[in-house]
Amino acid sequence: MDNTSKSSNSPATPPPESPKCVRVCQNRTCRKQGAAKVLAAFEAQPFPEVTVSGCGCLGQCGNGPIVLILPDRVWYSRVHPSEVPLLVEQHLRGG
Repeated sequence: MDNTSKSSNSPATPPPESPKCVRVCQNRTCRKQGAAKVLAAFEAQPFPEVTVSGCGCLGQCGNGPIVLILPDRVWYSRVHPSEVPLLVEQHLRGG
């Protein structure tokens, strides 16, 4: 019977990186403030490694349109469609 145990001296492999997701609130208040156009602006950006979708209320009514970037948990408020290319460049592509 062999009672020896092997220990690994190799460093632990880092967990795989979660894919980025962009959530744009499409609830009533955000929609009144232009969230549909913000969502369309994100969908028009070519970055296949990022999932973009509309979502229900994110609990920030009055600050909309609200954008949530996951897994970073970064919130953007009062986003205008014209700001989306800069947000994509600086946050999603630039890190």
